[in-house]
Amino acid sequence: MSDFRLPPIAALSKLSTVERAAVLDALFEPCTALHTLSIDLLHTQTFESYYDLIASIGVQLTDLSGSSSTSDTEWLDKILGAHPRLGEKKVESAQSKAEQAQLNTGGAEEASKLRQLNEDYENTFPGLRYVVFVNGRSRPTIMEDMRRRIERGDINQERTEAIKAMCDIAADRAVKLYTP
Repeated sequence: MSDFRLPPIAALSKLSTVERAAVLDALFEPCTALHTLSIDLLHTQTFESYYDLIASIGVQLTDLSGSSSTSDTEWLDKILGAHPRLGEKKVESAQSKAEQAQLNTGGAEEASKLRQLNEDYENTFPGLRYVVFVNGRSRPTIMEDMRRRIERGDINQERTEAIKAMCDIAADRAVKLYTP
């Protein structure tokens, strides 16, 4: 992980815009579209816990997903697409780098299959990246889930699963990055 530590939840509304963006980046992924959507939420609303904050952002994302507006779904896809590809060697955030470390331990053949699955996924769901809460699961298990989701081919269900995964990942990160 990184040296970044989440501030006490009660302090969020007092943070600068840059500091609130850093909190969002640590919990989710660095993403200007998420900043635009959620930075004010951290300033105007009080939360009892990071879980409450993550749930509120999950509601914002779900609202975008349920919207009939093309611009709302495009906005959501930008946020969901901020996650790095699974198994990618170059990963921006320290959190993703640590979370994906176990997926980069297989052989070259498995890595090639994962790259192909990422490509198939992104061709099936243009603008999206496969997002899953790895949570200790093996590369073959994750790849099977990826195949299942590609074969299902339902972009609305995919957005729903990606939102849930993003929130699960954020909750796990909150535990690791916050020391009361």
